[in-house]
Amino acid sequence: MATEVFTGVAERADDGYSVYFPDVPGCTSAGKSLLEAFANGEQALAFHIQGLVEDGEDLPRPSTDVRVEDDVQAVAFFLARVDLPGKAVRLNITMDEGLVANIDRIARNRSAFLAEAARHRLRELADA
Repeated sequence: MATEVFTGVAERADDGYSVYFPDVPGCTSAGKSLLEAFANGEQALAFHIQGLVEDGEDLPRPSTDVRVEDDVQAVAFFLARVDLPGKAVRLNITMDEGLVANIDRIARNRSAFLAEAARHRLRELADA
C-alpha cells in the first residue's frame, strides 16, 4: 500500500480550529485544539480518499508548492499521511463456516467486508 503526505492548513475558528487540504478540494475538518484538529484532519483525509476510490474518481496528488488564498489566516501547517489503495491481491484463507455465514448475511461483498474490518482493527491498534 502506497502512502502519500498532504499538507494541511489550520485556521482559527469560533470554537477551536478548522483545517483543510489545498490539494484535496472539499476535505475539511476541525478540532478544539490544534492537535485535535490535526488528528481529525488526517482522519477526514483518509475517509475522503476512500470515498474518491469508491466513487471511481481520480485521486489528488500532493503538490510540492502549497499555496493558500490571500484571505486565509493560517495559524499552522501540518503534514497528514494517508494510505492509498493498492491493487487487490487474491488470498486463500480459512474461517469458521458459521462466521462466514454471518458475514454473508449482512455483507453484499465478503472481500470488501473483510478488508474494512481489517482496516478498522488496524486503526484501533494504531490508536492504542
